[in-house]
Amino acid sequence: MKALSLNYSILPTPLHKLENLSSLLNMNIYCKRDDLTGFAFGGNKTRKLDYLIAEAKLKDMNTLVAVGGFQSNFCRLAAAYGAKENIEVHLILGGKKKPLKLTANLMLDKMLGAKIFFVESENWNLWEKTALKKANELKRKGKKVYWMPIGGSNSTGVLGYVDCMKEIKDYEINKKICFDYIIHATASAGTQSGLIIGKQLYKWSGTIIGIAVTKNTNQLFDEVWNLSTQTAPKFNLSVNPFHIKVDSNFIGKGYAHNTTAAKEAIKLFLKYEGIPLDNVYSGKAASALIHYARNNFFPPGKNILFLHTGGSTHLFR
Repeated sequence: MKALSLNYSILPTPLHKLENLSSLLNMNIYCKRDDLTGFAFGGNKTRKLDYLIAEAKLKDMNTLVAVGGFQSNFCRLAAAYGAKENIEVHLILGGKKKPLKLTANLMLDKMLGAKIFFVESENWNLWEKTALKKANELKRKGKKVYWMPIGGSNSTGVLGYVDCMKEIKDYEINKKICFDYIIHATASAGTQSGLIIGKQLYKWSGTIIGIAVTKNTNQLFDEVWNLSTQTAPKFNLSVNPFHIKVDSNFIGKGYAHNTTAAKEAIKLFLKYEGIPLDNVYSGKAASALIHYARNNFFPPGKNILFLHTGGSTHLFR
C-alpha cells in the first residue's frame, strides 16, 4: 500500500556507525538519524505529518487541531506544516504549570502563527478531551477540522514508520550488514507500531525495543498492539504480539522529567559523536542503550541500531 504523502521529510535519513561510542562501550552501535528529517528542525514526527497533512488536504480541511505537552515536538511540526500549507492551527498543550516564558518549541509555535491553548495538567487523557472539545467548538463555527491525536499516532501517521523500516532494510542489503536490535524512544505508540508492521512487511528478523518515556510497559504494549493491529489490514498483515517489546525502566519520575542517566547519555553522545539528544525522548532511550551495553544485555558481536527520533530543541528550554 502506498498512501498519499507530502514528502517534506528529507529521506532516507542518514545511518552510520557510532565509532567512538562503539569503542567506548565495546559494542557495534549504529545510529539512524531521524532527527535530521529536515523540515522545521526535523524529528520523527515529520514522517507522520507527511501522511497526516496530505490526508487533511485530500479531505479539504482548513483547520488543524493538534495536542501534546508544553514542549511537544509534534505540535511544533504541526504548526510548521499548517504555516506552509496555509491551514489554521490550534495547539492544545498540557503540563504541570503554564510556562511563564515561551522557549524552544513553544517559541517556535508562536513564531509559526499557531493558536495556543494551555492545559495545566499532566493527564494525557485530559489533554485529548480538551482538544476534542476545541475541535467540536471550531466545527460549530463552520471550520473544516482535522483533529490529530497525541504524537499523530493513528493508522495514517503510523505509515511513516513503515517507510522507515524499509529504509533500514535497504541499508542492510546495500551494506551487507544485519541489525540485531533497534532501540528507540516510545511514547504515543506510532513510531513503534510502524516499525512492528514494517518488520513483518519487509521480513526483518531482529528485535525492536521501545524505551518508554511515559506510561508503564503494560500500558504501552497495549497501545502499540491496538494501533498496529488497526493499521496492519492496510497491508493485508496480522501482528505478532511477541514482536512488541517495551521497557519502562528508564522513565524516572515521569514524562518530561529529567533523569541522571539521560543527562549522562546526552553528554556522551555529544562529546563522543557530536550528536545532540534531549531529556524527554532520545536521551532516555540512549540511557537504556548504554545501560544494556554496560550490563551485557546484548550478546557479543551483535549490531545495535539506535533510532534517534529527534527532540534536541528541548535543550534550549
